[in-house]
Amino acid sequence: MSLTNDPTGGNRAATPEIEARQITIDGQLLQVAIRHGRSSGSGPPLLLFNGIGANWELAKPFLEALTSTTAIIFDAPGVGGSPRPLLPYRPSTLARLGAGLVAELGYAEIDVAGVSWGGGIAQQFAHQYPKLCRRLVLAATAPGFTMVPASPAVLWKMATPRRYTDKDYMNRIAADIYGGAFREDPSLIGRHAAAMRGARKLGYLYQLLAMSGWTSLPWLWSLPQQTLVLMGRDDPLVPPSNGHILAGLIPNAELRMIDDGHLFIVTRPVETAALIEAFLAGSSGQVAPSSPLSRMANLVRGLVSTFGGRRGTQAQQEGRKS
Repeated sequence: MSLTNDPTGGNRAATPEIEARQITIDGQLLQVAIRHGRSSGSGPPLLLFNGIGANWELAKPFLEALTSTTAIIFDAPGVGGSPRPLLPYRPSTLARLGAGLVAELGYAEIDVAGVSWGGGIAQQFAHQYPKLCRRLVLAATAPGFTMVPASPAVLWKMATPRRYTDKDYMNRIAADIYGGAFREDPSLIGRHAAAMRGARKLGYLYQLLAMSGWTSLPWLWSLPQQTLVLMGRDDPLVPPSNGHILAGLIPNAELRMIDDGHLFIVTRPVETAALIEAFLAGSSGQVAPSSPLSRMANLVRGLVSTFGGRRGTQAQQEGRKS
């Protein structure tokens, strides 16, 4: 392992509880941020995988909202402070880098969370390292390319990293792709854009390629971790039905819906952090594994309910426009 100072100066971020530094794992330099917990007996640290093109600072509101949990996050290669690798990579590569980082930091067990694109990496990590991963949190995510997709208009706006490099463009499209609070409070867009550090075009392409053809559907049933699935009710990018698929197929999973859009960990950081820390501490209760047939029945009921709710949300949005 090799350490270097943060290029912005020093090893500490602006908030004293968050340490930012660079660590080399298997020859790959990673920009790493560690939110130090306030209690030594609060359980394993939380390894967080961020969304596509997102530097760790975008998750800072959530990290700061944690009350006792130690959290670890790193920029994916080619994003933020992590230089681009020579060749494209797969989700298994990022899972291996995450496991190597955890080992270098001296932890034998962790909890894992993933947001949006990072939720796929989190699923891969839990599958690849079941003994290392104690609990799993999946936020605003889906089971890979087999997901229930967003509308073509939303997918088109997500196809390039332009929103990370052009803040005017971000202001124009944020409400359409993120939904929720971004529809009601335009000031949120500016604050979110201010934390962006730019996704390199080739680095963004590598992230898109990493998920090309990847799906967790064949092995979701085998995940042993107790899992919390969090979804936004008004998420144009990852429709809530994907949460029902995940919670329906993972044996020991529970689904919680949040009255917001895709980026609820940014717009509702305190609420999201409280839900996750309660789950990690065990106060959310155990969910007994059920049979595959029962899980499939729950999945079908959830999808029917979700599509009905989606039509209602669309009607409300059309009403607001008129």
